[in-house]
Amino acid sequence: MPAFPSSPLLERLGMRAPIIQAPMAGVSSPAMAAAVSESGGLGSLGVGAMNASQARDAIRQFRALSSGPLNVNVFVHRPAHADAQKEAAWLQRLAPEFERAGTKPPSVLREIYTSFLADDDMLAMLLEEKPKVVSFHFGVPRADQIAALHQAGIVLLASATTVREAQLLEAAGVDAIVAQGYEAGGHRGIFDPDGEDSRIGSFALTRVLARMLKLPVIAAGGIMDGAGIAAALRLGAAGAQLGTAFVGTDESLADAGFRALLFSDAAHHTTMTRVISGRPARSLANAFTQWGANVPDDAVPDYPITYDAGKALNAAGKAAGQSGYGAHWAGQGAPLARAMSARALMQVLQDELMRALEAN
Repeated sequence: MPAFPSSPLLERLGMRAPIIQAPMAGVSSPAMAAAVSESGGLGSLGVGAMNASQARDAIRQFRALSSGPLNVNVFVHRPAHADAQKEAAWLQRLAPEFERAGTKPPSVLREIYTSFLADDDMLAMLLEEKPKVVSFHFGVPRADQIAALHQAGIVLLASATTVREAQLLEAAGVDAIVAQGYEAGGHRGIFDPDGEDSRIGSFALTRVLARMLKLPVIAAGGIMDGAGIAAALRLGAAGAQLGTAFVGTDESLADAGFRALLFSDAAHHTTMTRVISGRPARSLANAFTQWGANVPDDAVPDYPITYDAGKALNAAGKAAGQSGYGAHWAGQGAPLARAMSARALMQVLQDELMRALEAN
């Protein structure tokens, strides 16, 4: 493996290469994370859609494959506010889409995920399993959660989409900031999904945070190859987090419909939508995003209640042979995606990175 410039953060995490595989809930797998960590990077598991027992099983599956560092990502969103009238109206609005799939929408919607803010079982499990890293998305954990995880020797990362969010996380005591630009695929990490979104790009946000914060910064959003990683490092990032680059790997949990869409013209047409889950998220253009293009934000129920309907519609569509209703999360760099094993991709990324660094 080539030798890259190190940093205190990389040394602390036991990483040889400044590459973090993004913790994509529903797509990243223990096998993917293990391949990345065994290749010198930081493999990640997104457990925001799991309960504590399921998350423990995923961590142990990773450890059966790798002794390298592991990042476990949790969602720190505000718990949903149920609104029966809005949810009934949402199901009525979706009814024609369910009809196209040959079925009816569910009668009621549920809050299908528990926020880490209210999940003491998840906290207890993490304190027992002690992954190298725990990372946060959508907000700031409780002070007691941060203290307990630090006391267990766990390094804490958290995503920010603005300077203000990063400052709140720095004040809360996390160890590094993931600067998530507007180009990034998947759920926007914005703390208040109903607030104003300044839509700062990855490299602008990385450079500003690297200049303003004392914490290490990790660039995320639209980075797909070694040249992108090198650019992030030159802007002051300690490393780069790549998600969409790993969606097409052999170890990805993305289904056949998702993979086919990723390697189609849809990769050139990603869009930010909240109709799939209830929070803004960047997806490949598909039937669901097209349907939601003219739906007002205030008609959409809270996350993750909306996601209950989205998952039901996706399941109905797949059963009817329609793949256009999935959560096909992908960033603006999607046209650069490659189909290969995660280990092979890590080798390619490191070779590209070394060439880019040597060229200047």
